[in-house]
Amino acid sequence: MKIIDIHNPNRVDKTPDSIEILLSSGNFIQDEFTIFKVELRLYNERTDDSLGVYSLITSFVETDKGTVEMIYDEGFRGTNPLSRASTFLISNLGISGLILRSVISLREKIS
Repeated sequence: MKIIDIHNPNRVDKTPDSIEILLSSGNFIQDEFTIFKVELRLYNERTDDSLGVYSLITSFVETDKGTVEMIYDEGFRGTNPLSRASTFLISNLGISGLILRSVISLREKIS
């Protein structure tokens, strides 16, 4: 099962401009879900002359029961938005929150 939990799924219907892998061991279990991979994906959507690049950052979680991609952050985030978001998540235990949100979304779709 592939879930794209974004109001307009066409926004991520392309190859991401950049990917940060946060977890890829495949041995993490959340409730009854085995987590194989957690990524942040960057999609550069447009450029404004004064504000810079408008970035869409999504979280992507792959489990044994399906995948979930959902919005993590978006906006004019300056330079290196993906790296800064990744560093923030890793240093503040945010990965577990991403995983939990994804598992909840998968559970709702499966039920």
